[in-house]
Amino acid sequence: MKKRTIKWSDFLMLFLIVIGNISISNGQKQPNVVFIMVDDLRPELGCYGSPQIKTPNIDKLASQGTLFNNAYCNIPVCGASRASLLTGILPTKERFVQFDAYASKDVPDAKTLPQVFKEAGYQTFSIGKVFHHPDDANDRSWSEPAWLNQGEKYDFMLSKDPISALTLSKANRGRIYEMPDVKDDAYNDGQTALKTIEQLRNQKKNNQPFFIACGFVRPHLPFYAPKKYWDLYNRDSITEANNNFRPKNAPASLNGSGEFRNYYLDNLNPKSEEFRKMMKHGYYASVSYTDKLIGDVLQELKNLNLDENTIVVLWGDHGWNLGEHTFWGKHNMMKLALKVPLIIKVPANKNVNKTSAIVESADIFPTLCSLAGIIPPKQIQGKSFTELLSKKEEPFREYAYSRFLDGDTVINDRYAYTHYSGKKHGEEVMLFDHLSDPDENENVVMKPEYKEVVKEMEEWLKASQDRALK
Repeated sequence: MKKRTIKWSDFLMLFLIVIGNISISNGQKQPNVVFIMVDDLRPELGCYGSPQIKTPNIDKLASQGTLFNNAYCNIPVCGASRASLLTGILPTKERFVQFDAYASKDVPDAKTLPQVFKEAGYQTFSIGKVFHHPDDANDRSWSEPAWLNQGEKYDFMLSKDPISALTLSKANRGRIYEMPDVKDDAYNDGQTALKTIEQLRNQKKNNQPFFIACGFVRPHLPFYAPKKYWDLYNRDSITEANNNFRPKNAPASLNGSGEFRNYYLDNLNPKSEEFRKMMKHGYYASVSYTDKLIGDVLQELKNLNLDENTIVVLWGDHGWNLGEHTFWGKHNMMKLALKVPLIIKVPANKNVNKTSAIVESADIFPTLCSLAGIIPPKQIQGKSFTELLSKKEEPFREYAYSRFLDGDTVINDRYAYTHYSGKKHGEEVMLFDHLSDPDENENVVMKPEYKEVVKEMEEWLKASQDRALK
């Protein structure tokens, strides 16, 4: 058996757990957790330096905690990304493959993040879209059945404008956008916010610590949001992506998502400026709508005086392409599909900072355990980044790992390297140099000056694959 090397991070984890347990034994309450998950949210937010979009509530949260500039999902599709994070286990070719991944089927013996908190004495609740399947690991994860406004399934087509259903696509879905003059609680996400607020009020009366996972669907397609959020933006002034073309030397395996074509496009040509402006306007309106609902939840947390003992996490399950390289959506190995927003506010930590350290979604599970003084299960393939919450710059990961279908990717502080191994196109590789090409417009893998870089990145990629298989 290979002898394990004890690292400083291991000592730090043990120290934090011991300190946490001492505090609890001395009468200090364990911290509550409010984990806000947002579908299809890329880090195009005011706090991430995007001047066009209006996200005052998320920006306020970022001003009170730690913002991660280089957080990456481990797989750019919703169900698999969530199953991976909520078990702390990385994806492989056979595990956490697509949007409909089941954690309880792919890793049936693994404990879930809420299960670990539940076993530690927490009341745990799932509200909105948390696991992709509401029944996934339901009994063992939550103190009561996972809650969805529509019951057993997500209804992305829950339209509030009769016009949206007049013409259906070949996939039997309605118009890709709508902007009715309705209240915030007209859509499912509005109901999710109200249910979360109701649960916070209930927990205020209890003595047990709580873990509430609150999942918002928007800005997932279709772009349905109340009119007032569309009115926040002048469509003509919205700036389009300046690289509306396929990357130079891109391999055949690199493709965009076709998800948007499931909806009726309102007779708009996807190659037209009118379509591109509509899509970006719809995405922005949907993000601003969700931002308002997040603000409602966080304000209630403060009104109830629960904020001083509650860890707040805001996380996007994967990135999204907004017209870059003619792509709309996730489902590929480009940086914009892999990079996610991540903000963590820890009440005991008064240090507000932004960190450029590289972290993966799988690292969130052990980090929350560490903050709550809970020993994480042995299955965890991520590692706690607790130390990053109090220091602006701290070495953590050399690279992040992500995969989707036939592609495996590693990203460090300069390069993104992808190796495709599919049957259709065979072995193909991509290398982007973010120093000279931050928008990933040219694949430089064949240039001789990058020969040693490719060799090193391939070694890291293989090491990541091995980590996922342990």
